[in-house]
Amino acid sequence: MKSITKFDLQYAHRFYGFQGEAQYLHGHTGILTIEVEDTINEGVNMVYPCNEIQKVAWDVLKNFDHALVLRSDDPLLPAVLSVYEKQGIKNGHPQNKMKGEAFKTELATAYPDCRLVVTKETMTVEGMIKIVYDLLKDKLNISKITFSSGVNCASAEFKTTRSIDRCPLCGISLDENGVCPKCGYRKK
Repeated sequence: MKSITKFDLQYAHRFYGFQGEAQYLHGHTGILTIEVEDTINEGVNMVYPCNEIQKVAWDVLKNFDHALVLRSDDPLLPAVLSVYEKQGIKNGHPQNKMKGEAFKTELATAYPDCRLVVTKETMTVEGMIKIVYDLLKDKLNISKITFSSGVNCASAEFKTTRSIDRCPLCGISLDENGVCPKCGYRKK
């Protein structure tokens, strides 16, 4: 069975080197859907609480919301960073309160202080799915991710091969010591 949750993401990007409208800097509202699969947790009668999927995923995904997403070789990148430096916002601003945890993977690097994500490949809907799966695969038992942005949509299914130890009282993942970070339940 699956628990399914959705995220609305507002972002700007461009397809550097692309011939067509997408070569220009432009913005989108994207809808990201994450499906988590596992057995029904008998104590709470659910696969995984959707609000907890939201919390786990949002720590990473908030880096993409109201952010600029550019490819690492895009000539706009140094120009944007230079402007941010001159404005004094490259290393953050007191009003920038929606920062996610910084990350650096093979596919993308998040710079939360300046609301920027730098990607290895062009940030298409397919690319977003690859990045999100890579960031969350060890935190959630993801079986499917769908991302739609404008008229573009892609979906990918993943084989779930592991079972996550979950709390019988609230359904969320136990930490490495077998303790629920939400309610304090301790696995016997």
